[in-house]
Amino acid sequence: MKTKSKSFLGQLLVDKKVITEQQLQTALKEQQKTGEMLGITLLRLGLVNEETVYLPILAEQLGVEFVNLKEVRVPPEAINKIPAKFAYHYRIMPIDYKNETLTVALTRPLDIHVLDDIGLVVKSRLKSVLASEKDIMEAVRKYYGVGAETIEKMMDTVGVRTKEEMRVEDIEEIDSEASIGKFVNQILLEAYKDRATDIHIEPFEDELKIRYRIDGILYDAKVPPTIKHFKDSINSRIKIMANLNIAEKRLPQDGRFKVRVGDIDLDLRISFLPTVYGESVVIRILSAAKLYSFEELGLSRRDLNILDMLIKKPHGVVFVTGPTGSGKTTTLYACLSRVNKVDRKIITIEDPIEYQLGGVTQIQINPRIGLTFAAGLRSMLRHDPDIMMVGEVRDFETAEIAIQVALTGHLVFSTLHTNDAASGVVRLIDMGVEPYLVSSSVECFIAQRLVRIICPRCKQPVKAAVDMAKDFGLNEQEVSQIVFYEGKGCEACKFTGYRGREGIYEFLVLNEEIRDMILNRATAQQIKNKAIQAGMRTLRQDGWEKIKNGITTPGEVMRVTQEEAV
Repeated sequence: MKTKSKSFLGQLLVDKKVITEQQLQTALKEQQKTGEMLGITLLRLGLVNEETVYLPILAEQLGVEFVNLKEVRVPPEAINKIPAKFAYHYRIMPIDYKNETLTVALTRPLDIHVLDDIGLVVKSRLKSVLASEKDIMEAVRKYYGVGAETIEKMMDTVGVRTKEEMRVEDIEEIDSEASIGKFVNQILLEAYKDRATDIHIEPFEDELKIRYRIDGILYDAKVPPTIKHFKDSINSRIKIMANLNIAEKRLPQDGRFKVRVGDIDLDLRISFLPTVYGESVVIRILSAAKLYSFEELGLSRRDLNILDMLIKKPHGVVFVTGPTGSGKTTTLYACLSRVNKVDRKIITIEDPIEYQLGGVTQIQINPRIGLTFAAGLRSMLRHDPDIMMVGEVRDFETAEIAIQVALTGHLVFSTLHTNDAASGVVRLIDMGVEPYLVSSSVECFIAQRLVRIICPRCKQPVKAAVDMAKDFGLNEQEVSQIVFYEGKGCEACKFTGYRGREGIYEFLVLNEEIRDMILNRATAQQIKNKAIQAGMRTLRQDGWEKIKNGITTPGEVMRVTQEEAV
């Protein structure tokens, strides 16, 4: 009977001209060796496509309906019929509930044992449909929330405690530590898969919110509401992983630990902050696997040439400016990767070390034992470096030493927190650095921001809004002739319309006129105006080029350059 079923499926695929008779015979021979189902063999050999070919034909053979779960919106009444732990265990997904009938998606819709087990939980008629296992598990995570089955199991084990009981109970005595660990791992894994850079775990009076920062924007993670009963357990688990004091809940704590996802090591930076309703946690996800090249940064050909010229200079300081999370460190590491040759000694001092770069000596600062940026810089000079990178210039002492190092024949890369390139000059002088030192040592200030890229899968042209012309210093005629694009929103981009980010830049290269202005303590706006006259393209102007090229949207450029005066 088994052979007949296999033969029938194979013949059906041949009759529909999905595969040839020769391909069927090849698959049948392979199947005899492995003993697996014919459909699995055909998929493994790449002879059929699961969603568009194999599953619809299999559904026809079995006499059931095939459903593409990516195109289905599941109502809450269907989800409420089946517990999360049940859906995870049997790999099933309730998709509709109408007229006392629950429609359930399965990979084996005729499996009588699974259907009987579902019948014990659901007191209504069942209708089974066919769907791919991958789509089923994605739908379960999407609608039930990350780790929902783990939370349900813990609720069954420990029950719901009152606020008073949770406050006095020793968290290490809870007998569900392994399940808490599993839930935390699920949160980390889900964040990594969604390309999140940060995880925010935030306690409030009646809920515990978990949010992911994806492409610079925070999004709520779908988690079960009962997670609020385990906030102390979750915090304690994270503290144990980061080797922090689990008994201390009144003071901020910072730590780090590493996890592995496949072949990729993730470095997680942890920060605890006490709040009115408990400790708020932020987990920063740093992947050591991804180093960007110059071409991947999003630089224009003109800016690429300028940066290439700067990193070939024998000495001087190059500052990259911008707020936290604007990609400054990524740009600096792209520069270091470019100049990282066997004949050059490169030393960095950072907080934290975000990327591992072979052939580069990297130092992590530790202020508690006196290893500050300034102290590290002095020691680095004794190691005869050619190129040095200082993670951030925060104070006068660090700035002065970095500039003195550049004046003695070294190339130095560093970062500043300013809104634009010209403000970097004023920031250094405000720190106490003499204008003549800035003028004679700094080669360039590079301001940058990250803009979200339009999702390529749902990208579509839209009508231009001519009123945006004034925001970019253009006339309405010029704007009306340009085709604009935006993302409609799809599964690939989580219906945001954006997927990934790219940099926009402002290069202030110091020429003789600007150096003279610095000596005369000119304002940031005066320096910026002179640089624009000399050909500098501002952040918003660079963003406009990306809008014209269909990379991002006007609203996105406006969002990250809102403080710029045009």
